[in-house]
Formats: sequence, C-alpha cells, structure tokens
Amino acid sequence: MIKQLITVFIFIQGFLLNAQQILNEKERAIVIDEILDDRFNNLLPKLMDAADLDMWVVISREYNEDPVIKTMLPATWLNARRRTILLFYRDKAKNTIEKLAVARYNVGKNIVSAWDKEKEPNQWKRLMQLISERNPKKIGLNYSTDHNIADGLVKTDYEEFMANLPKKYTSKVTSAEQLAVRWIEIRTEREMIIYDQLVDITHDIIAEAFSEKVITPGITTTSEVEWWMRQKVTDLGLETWFHPTIDVQRSKEELVSHLYSFSGRPEDTVILPGDLVHCDFGITYLRLNTDCQELAYVLKPEETAAPEFLVNGLKEGNKLQDFLTGNMIKGRSGNEILKKSLDEAKAVGLRPSIYTHPLGTYGHSAGTTIGMWDAQGGVMRDDGENYGLNPNTVYAIELNTTINIPEWNRDIRIMLEEAGFYGEDGFRYVNGRQTELLLIPRVKDHQGN
Repeated sequence: MIKQLITVFIFIQGFLLNAQQILNEKERAIVIDEILDDRFNNLLPKLMDAADLDMWVVISREYNEDPVIKTMLPATWLNARRRTILLFYRDKAKNTIEKLAVARYNVGKNIVSAWDKEKEPNQWKRLMQLISERNPKKIGLNYSTDHNIADGLVKTDYEEFMANLPKKYTSKVTSAEQLAVRWIEIRTEREMIIYDQLVDITHDIIAEAFSEKVITPGITTTSEVEWWMRQKVTDLGLETWFHPTIDVQRSKEELVSHLYSFSGRPEDTVILPGDLVHCDFGITYLRLNTDCQELAYVLKPEETAAPEFLVNGLKEGNKLQDFLTGNMIKGRSGNEILKKSLDEAKAVGLRPSIYTHPLGTYGHSAGTTIGMWDAQGGVMRDDGENYGLNPNTVYAIELNTTINIPEWNRDIRIMLEEAGFYGEDGFRYVNGRQTELLLIPRVKDHQGN
C-alpha cells in the first residue's frame, strides 16, 4: 500500500511540475522514425531540387560521424556502423528519389542496403557502380568553408572517394553545403508541434528552478541551482546539450564584460534578496533542442513585487526583441537583419547587443546567423553575410540591452533568449516569451495560492 501511494505521489508530482507528457524510449523511437520518413520522402526531394543537386553522397565512419548523417540515422542507430555511405538520387522528371546505403545493412526502413559484400567485396567500387548506373549531373559532397555542420566529410574519405571516382564524373563533384544546411535548418509541420512541447517543458523547469522550492535566499548558491536543473533534466529522462548557467546582478557590483559571463563567472555565488537572477538553459528531446534565458527577482522581506526599474528593464529587453523579430524577412542576410535591428534600437535610446543563432537539430544549428556577442558589426562568414533567411526555420532569439539603474548606481544587462519560428506568415515565438519577471518566492494571495 505504501509503495502504491509513493508511486501515485511521484506521478502527481511529475504531472504538476511538468504538464507535458514525456514519452518513453520506445514511443520516442516511433516518433523519430515517423518524422524521418516524412523528411526523406517529402522534404528531401524539394531540397535537392532547390539546391540543383540530383545526387547527394554522405560518407561517415563509426564514432566519427558527419553532423548531417547523425540526423538521418533511425532511432535504433546511435552511431554509424563501420563506414556508412548514403546515396540519395533525385530524378526530378520521374518525381522519384532513391535512398540507398552502401553498407552491410538497411539504415532503418527508409534507406535500403545496396551492397552485397559477397558479390563485390570493395565498398568503394560498389559505390562507383551505383553512381555510374545513375549518371548524375551533379554529385554533392559535404565539404564547406563557411558552414561547419555542412563540412563533415573527412579528408581520408574525400581522397578515397575521388581516387575511385571515374574521371568523367570528377568535374561534376561539388559542395553540398546549401543542401546540407537546409536539411539541418528546415523544420516540418510535425516537428513544430513537438517544438512547442519542448519549449513548454523548458519553461516549466526554469519556473521551478526559480522558485522557493529550489532557492532559499541567503543559503542556495548559483552552482547548486545549475546542478539542480541538470539533475531535473536527467530525472525526466531528457538531456541537456550544454551545462546550465545561473548568474546574478545586484547593487554595488560593477558590470563585467560579456566574456566574463562565459569564462570568469563565480560558480558559488550565494543568492540574496534583491538579486536579479539570470539563467541560460536548454534541453534535448526527440532530436530537437531548446535554448532559453530568463530572469527572476529575489524579493526582499518587505517586498511583494519587483522594483519598477527592473520591471521597466525587462520591457526594454522586449522592445529589442521586437526590433529584431520585426526585421526577420525572407531572403535577408543575418548581417542585414543585425544592422537594421541595432540601428533602430539605438535610435530610441537602447544599448543593444544581438547574437541570435539557428536552433533545431543542433543547439547552435545551421542557417542564418544574426550577429555574435563579439561580432556586432556582422559575421564575416557565409551564414551571416550571404545566407538569406529561409521560412520554416527556428532561432534562439538571443540578445541583451544594457540599462542604467540609478538606484544601484550601476549598469546591468537584461539578457533574454527564446525560441522563435520564422514561417511563411512571418515570425512567432514557439511557446511565448518572458514579459514578467519571475519572483522568488512566489507572492501568494489571501487564500495562500
């Protein structure tokens, strides 16, 4: 009986803390493979046509996986096996796409093995047979100067491929970077339904972390909250793609450089009444990632609300978000969006910094980069300079604005980050954004709620 009561309590506690149902491993595998099926059969043909590539060859070896191939493996494959070679051939005239594996096994249900080692022992020769039989106009390989995620083909495999490739096809080999980036950045309709749940879970964990359940002012340290968040994610059966960070800003302390918050931030700062507490936190679930920064205020004994100057500071941060998201227009480069947003924000007296990045299959994903914290003049790479904004993509709307607090006799940063979706109809937040400071402890009404 006691065992049953404990089980019920744990279930109810989990339900209250997290309204979203988190699937078990088998259920996750079904969803992942269904999403892959949709992406291979419906999305990939369109992307290959847009990139003007009729053949895409992805080559990877076990434990040294190309970032692209990691997004193509079925749920039961955690790594490539031996040398795994995938060949995608698009016949636009016939409206067909072949998905072949020059490997000993089928790669899930979508990619069929096209290599019988007993008939042809040499894997490279078999690959060349498949290429010759299809006689492609262009052969895309994953190498790129500007897009790290599209640069997964290692030197050894590239040299082996070119050494075995018939000379008539040598001039047809080209970078598949545009295709690789779009494969990584584009989100399907079903993925976006799931994304809403991911961000909701992320918000729920932050809300609990920034509450009296976790933080006792004067006792709890920033490091303890970080590890609580990390453990909470593990207990829920999820993963983090980076270690959470918690920091505080308070009166009588100087504003430090942005670099300090990455490399020199105190690890065991005791959280005190009157502190503005900030988190940077993200989870991984169903092969998607979140990245979120929110703010909380620690009430002093006599307070029932955050000071007006901090409430107004958050509004300034929201204004900067609006300038940025209002400038997210199809085809604009990241640098164009960055400059226009910064100029408009400065014109109304803000002191902005914008460092927004693609978000999705990877936390720092492929696509249009809109500034970096140490590159406010623009990103001198193709993803910032020449790669235009595409619809059906997700971004971590990451930025800050510096404000002066006369009551504290200092400047502080309002640092925010929320997942946003840019679609055919424009921009929207995936699961809302923070417009009110979280309070520690929560203020209760007369009924104790």
